[in-house]
Amino acid sequence: MKILLDCDPGHDDAIAILLCCYSKKIDLLAVTTSSGNQTIEKTTRNARNMLNFCHKGNIPFAKGNSSPLIRPVQVCAEVHGESGLDGYEFPSYAINTLPYPASELIIRTVKANPGLTIVTTGPMTNLAIALKANPSIIPLIKEIVLMGGSTGEGNITKAAEFNILVDPEAADICFKSGIPLRMLGLNVTRKILVNNHVMEEARKINTRGSDLFVKLMEVFNKNQREFFGLPAGPLHDPATIISLINPNVFKFEKMNVRIDTSFSELAGKTYCSQSEPYNCLVATEVNLEEYWSEIYKHLRRCI
Repeated sequence: MKILLDCDPGHDDAIAILLCCYSKKIDLLAVTTSSGNQTIEKTTRNARNMLNFCHKGNIPFAKGNSSPLIRPVQVCAEVHGESGLDGYEFPSYAINTLPYPASELIIRTVKANPGLTIVTTGPMTNLAIALKANPSIIPLIKEIVLMGGSTGEGNITKAAEFNILVDPEAADICFKSGIPLRMLGLNVTRKILVNNHVMEEARKINTRGSDLFVKLMEVFNKNQREFFGLPAGPLHDPATIISLINPNVFKFEKMNVRIDTSFSELAGKTYCSQSEPYNCLVATEVNLEEYWSEIYKHLRRCI
């Protein structure tokens, strides 16, 4: 399946990139970056490093907006560190980007590939800009698959999940676009913990991919424990890719999802109800054994 990945690496985004690069079911057409887990300069460097690490440096790649649509920049260095991808030392790869912004690459890629899927694992700023700038691409997009939101409580605030909270206006544009949506939120991704058993299994694999995974997750877990008080880090973002390559991992239900764009304590909240009109498939259950099986399979391929 043809996809464009818009990301803000970030430890879990990095593993989503690895899955895209080593999946036999995915044709990764382009990668764009957003400000989110760290500043746009850092997330762009991290995404480029991951593509080069996975021997996919030739994939069209563009730097995204430096800030949300109307709100100030918000990053999460407490979880992802000063670099945004603390824990692994990459070689000195050249950080090359196309001479036009992420929104333009989205527009060009959609027009050249009708029926592609767009995956967002960070704030939805770039996609929202593209949809507003060129609404003609809307009917050409098969689906938006996002990590974001929740049917319950948030993580950065009680109401909101980070990706939606950072740019709720952008998410609102995407959710109202009429494009089919598939949302994988905290209500399922918080169950996907990189616990001791997962780390032990990853170490046994002994490939370049597993080495990177273990080093990144050691830092990710430490920061998650210190910042959120969690026993282990939830591997949120790869859920988007795994939902595409293995339909047995997640159960989805039709819901009406709307975004709170107020400037109150509810900003960024995703209101999910099972009343019509439905605009989104929302993940409600996850098969953890199948999820981790897919992770291990792809780590083995990264040699």
